[in-house]
Amino acid sequence: MNPPLLQIRGLTKHYGSAVVVDDLSFEIAPGECLGVIGPNGAGKTTTLRMCLGLTAPDAGDISYFAGGEDRGLRMPDDALAIKARLGVVSQFDTLDPDFSCAENLQVYGRYFGMKAAQVRARVPALLEFASLSHKAGSKPGELSGGMKRRLSLARALVNDPSLLLLDEPTTGLDPQARHLMWERLQLLLQQGKSILLTTHFMDEAERLCSRLLVLDHGKKIAEGKPRELIAQHLEPDVVEVYGNGALAARVEVSGETVFFYTQDARPLLDQLAAHGSLRTLHRPANLEDLFLKLTGRQIREDA
Repeated sequence: MNPPLLQIRGLTKHYGSAVVVDDLSFEIAPGECLGVIGPNGAGKTTTLRMCLGLTAPDAGDISYFAGGEDRGLRMPDDALAIKARLGVVSQFDTLDPDFSCAENLQVYGRYFGMKAAQVRARVPALLEFASLSHKAGSKPGELSGGMKRRLSLARALVNDPSLLLLDEPTTGLDPQARHLMWERLQLLLQQGKSILLTTHFMDEAERLCSRLLVLDHGKKIAEGKPRELIAQHLEPDVVEVYGNGALAARVEVSGETVFFYTQDARPLLDQLAAHGSLRTLHRPANLEDLFLKLTGRQIREDA
């Protein structure tokens, strides 16, 4: 088995008396996409910031590229050497508004010490990958939200990294833009890239991630392949019942909707058919059900 590209051991971070990341351990193998999911304040972004050397951990070890020529690099001691081999897309737009799309890529490549001719040679392929060839001379202010995110992804690929760290890369995008972004990320995985992805979208996590890490209050509460986690923690069938008076199966209530989690939905559906005023939806259990079971339905404000 190939050594991990990223290995985290006992990572811990406090802000005052609050434990934001609590003794967290995980690793990323070559060629896999590890998704990190959890409610607001679970510690996802803080974990990513520590992995990038932007926030200092109080305890724990962060190492990259074990088994390579360097025999492994440690953050923050080897921060420059690590960042030279990473691709990063943050939650927020960090594109330079004064430069065109092509210039954003060219300038970013120079930060890695790449020669101007070398960067220029890579720009057309990166713009094509991002479906932005026709926008090469446009500035970020002239782009849609989806175009900006794809340009940020293309910029993260300037140095041809083997590992990408993506913090909620599709937040704020419409469905079409999200799907195009997913296509690009799947293409990178097919090319052998590895991805660490934080996301609030369960369909995104299930679509892209070969393995998931579920965080809550800074602690790892589950880890595994998406479908295996669903099978481990949930009944296979879900029946949603809507309407006043909707009150066998595990039951959860949210507003005027009742969720029945059951091994066999047919007897329940037969009983509900007698109540013509109720609407029902029968579906298989999904990753959103898992998320809500493990972390709860209560809304949390941003931490």
